[in-house]
This record gives sequence, structure tokens and C-alpha cells, in this order.
Amino acid sequence: MEHSEQGGRPEGGLRERSKARRRAAIIRAAFILFAERGYQATTIADIAAAADVAPRTVAMYFPSKQEIAMARFSAAVDSLTSALRDRAPGESLTEVTGRWLRAYEAVADPELTQLALRMFAANPELNALRSARMAESIAEGAGLVAKEIGVAPDEPGPRMASAATAAILLELLDFPPGPRREEAITAAVRFLDAGIAGLAAGASTTARSV
Repeated sequence: MEHSEQGGRPEGGLRERSKARRRAAIIRAAFILFAERGYQATTIADIAAAADVAPRTVAMYFPSKQEIAMARFSAAVDSLTSALRDRAPGESLTEVTGRWLRAYEAVADPELTQLALRMFAANPELNALRSARMAESIAEGAGLVAKEIGVAPDEPGPRMASAATAAILLELLDFPPGPRREEAITAAVRFLDAGIAGLAAGASTTARSV
């Protein structure tokens, strides 16, 4: 039996697990409905009924439908941004990205991954939201690339490299698990390494010519 750090009753842990289960049920129900009926046609009441909770319970966890649709993706982006900020000394953008993608696969729910694929395929407006949500990670990645190749953070090269990384992440985040995903991650890292190396060579040539 679980106990709190204060040696009290287990209700706190049980309550948190119950909250997590309700939140997961709401997300799963919403993903299914957004894929089958469409994002615009689905109401909070529909989601509540499918998750077997009251509409006010949905509102307690998520202030809007958009927050539900983006919940899983936003958590992933926040995790990636933290990984970029907390990287080890000397660790490159591609090393952080590859490590993060492999770690993400280990904890991802395969069924929810498939539901997310269906949802985004059926709702182009949600894809646009995903791209916009990557802005913070793109800025963080651009700063990292700029440092790697020795140019100012506002130069176009680092921004392009980071934007390319974001586009690859959008493709790989919901890529089905298995050997092909690992092959895709390896190919993506090689592609990005080559691109950043090209930027570095260009920056070095420009510096010598000045």
C-alpha cells in the first residue's frame, strides 16, 4: 500500500492516479471523435459523453477543445525544448534530437500514436496548430546551431537548420514504432548533420573572405 511522505494515508496517490486516468480518457475519446467526426463538428459534450465524464470535468482539465487536441503534442514539444536547454556540454542539436526521439518512443502509447495520426490526417487545421506550437523549440534549436557553427543567432542558416529539424520531428513524432522508425531517425540525423556541416563550411568561408 502506498503512503505519502508524511506517513499519512494513500488517498493522495490514488487521487492523482484517478486524475491521470480521467485526463487520459478525455484525450483518447477526443482523438477518436476528432478523427471520426472532425474537430469542428465535435463538441465538449460529445467528448464528455465518450469519456464517461461530465462536461464540467472536461473543462476542469482542458479550457478548450484545442487544448485537448494539442495536449499530447504540446507535452512532447515542452519535453524537447527542455532537452535542448538542458543538453550536456558540447552536445549538438542532432544528438539531442536523436536521443530525445528514441526516448520518446520508449514511453509513447502505440494506440494513442495511431489515434493521433488519424486525427491530424482528418483535420488540417490541427496540423497548422502543430507547426505554430514548434516556434519555441525552433528558436532554441537555432541558438544551438548558431553556437555550433560560430555565427550570430539571427543569421538565416541556423534558423533554417532548426526549422528543418522541426519539420522532421513532425514527421517522426507519430511514426509507428519498430525497426523502420529507428532507420528513419538515423537517416534524419545524418541529413541534419550534413546540412549543419554545410552551413558551418559556408560560415567559415565567409569569415575568411571578410
